[in-house]
Amino acid sequence: MIGSEFIPGQGLGNQLFVYITTRCIAMDKGTSFGFVNPGQIGNVFHSNKGMYFMDPIDLGKEISRDEMKDYRIYQEQEDRLYMGNSIHDMTNGCYISGADKALLDVEDGTLIYGNLQAQAYFDKYRDNIKEWLHVKEEADSHEYTSDDLCIINMRGGEYTNHPELYLDRKYYLNAIRNMKKVNPDMRFMVVTEDEESAKKVLPEYECHHFDMGKDYVTIKNARYLILSNSSFALVPVMSSTELKKAIAPKFWARHNVSDGYWSSEQNIYSFLTYQDRYGKLFSADECRQELEEYKNRSSLYRRRGKRPGSIRLFCQVIRRKCIYGAFYCRKIARSVERRLGIIKVYGA
Repeated sequence: MIGSEFIPGQGLGNQLFVYITTRCIAMDKGTSFGFVNPGQIGNVFHSNKGMYFMDPIDLGKEISRDEMKDYRIYQEQEDRLYMGNSIHDMTNGCYISGADKALLDVEDGTLIYGNLQAQAYFDKYRDNIKEWLHVKEEADSHEYTSDDLCIINMRGGEYTNHPELYLDRKYYLNAIRNMKKVNPDMRFMVVTEDEESAKKVLPEYECHHFDMGKDYVTIKNARYLILSNSSFALVPVMSSTELKKAIAPKFWARHNVSDGYWSSEQNIYSFLTYQDRYGKLFSADECRQELEEYKNRSSLYRRRGKRPGSIRLFCQVIRRKCIYGAFYCRKIARSVERRLGIIKVYGA
């Protein structure tokens, strides 16, 4: 058996990747699968109703806490960069890992832990994944499936106070311009778990948080998508039978500050198009090629896993304060623009 654990605090996207990767590796090995704490799936910070919008999910065998001692534990390989983007990146390091090839070779009787989001772990089973995570007929919706409608999935919540992570209005405006190249008459609608924050970033567009299930199916059935750097949207996107184009932030969770590294490399997917800070679009293959070139030339990348000395740490503190200062200045400027009517407000 190959197993894993659903850990309190994981978002739905993280949980679904734990499920998918565990089951795919078990299939590869021709063995069974199971989970510790299976009742946790679907119970996340903004919904505690489980996977109410899907057909019953086969979670394999429930592994009790007592039974865990009978399993080996495999922790997915991690690479981290310690740098002055934030207190988190200075203290815990910025997660940059790619696929861990050794994960695919774990022995039967292993519990796997980690990010578990690399396409290499699940790609050949994508058709199976659509069956495993099938939305109930009564919960499915094509209300927002249209050739002239682009869904913008915006992540707010705890992201909003992290300038290295929270995507700026500029990212979305660049993506909107790119989508209008596909269709000049394209309409846009925001789907988010945090309407209050979303309306501060893109106040001129219609905005909804339905419930977790309808947010999920609206993304799954959209033909055009602009994504944030949240894993929530990734499984519905890769399960889609409607998708024509999805734009995501280049460098993923460090789109705002990266000089070429990805946080993480696991989040380069063939089914997404990536946009840099200047609005230029890249394929997944182009992103992978650039990243390999970056690894070869970057002195920062060569220091992965190494904490800074006192002088470098001092410089990182200054950098972090500058990033945060600029971030809050932009927030103030956006607020002034809304109040003065420079940025229009939807429905006003």
